[in-house]
Amino acid sequence: MAVAIETYQNILQELNARHTRLIAVSKTKPGEDILQLYQLGQKDFGENYVQELVDKATKLPTDIQWHFIGHLQKNKVKYIAPFVYLIHGVDSLSLLAEINKQAQKCNRVIDCLLQIYIAKEETKFGLNAEELIEILSTVQSGIFSNIRLKGLMGMASFTENQSQIESEFQYLKHLFESCKKKYQKLSDFTILSMGMSNDYKIAIACGSNMVRIGSLLFGKRA
Repeated sequence: MAVAIETYQNILQELNARHTRLIAVSKTKPGEDILQLYQLGQKDFGENYVQELVDKATKLPTDIQWHFIGHLQKNKVKYIAPFVYLIHGVDSLSLLAEINKQAQKCNRVIDCLLQIYIAKEETKFGLNAEELIEILSTVQSGIFSNIRLKGLMGMASFTENQSQIESEFQYLKHLFESCKKKYQKLSDFTILSMGMSNDYKIAIACGSNMVRIGSLLFGKRA
């Protein structure tokens, strides 16, 4: 399938009206598809696999803002640390420490989101509320000088049950707001990333200000 230009423009219009940022999920898609959206002004692209992201970053325009949205292994951080724009799926204190270490080596500050487990599915990753508090307290103490916590990310259950999805997103929104109040030193804590192709409308209604959309723009993955 060719890139769905009209769909992209309609989604963008919808999101702009809600002050919500679009991450175009380009994993497994060729560079030509990414360039099509880039030429329309899209700068934020999301990738799941480290090697694929590194390959694309070397071949595509340097002002693309690359988001790593997959499950990141600690031993792979060093490959994306020199250029990654935002790491979405931080789900442990040890991963955050490794990102900080590799960012220091690159003389960078890397922006990160903490991934919260909100779905009723064992295949999803993420922190629970207690682990989240431990990480936020550690970060607020100032020991990591080369990472910047930008907010929270979560993926709802893959289900037709709209009220379940809404409930999961509302829980994450509540967690996000309570963290902002409690950890006021974290002044950059402004992103609530939730919603994908199948549930982004519910997510923005629940307060998401960043969505990750792939198949609606690029077609189903092979």
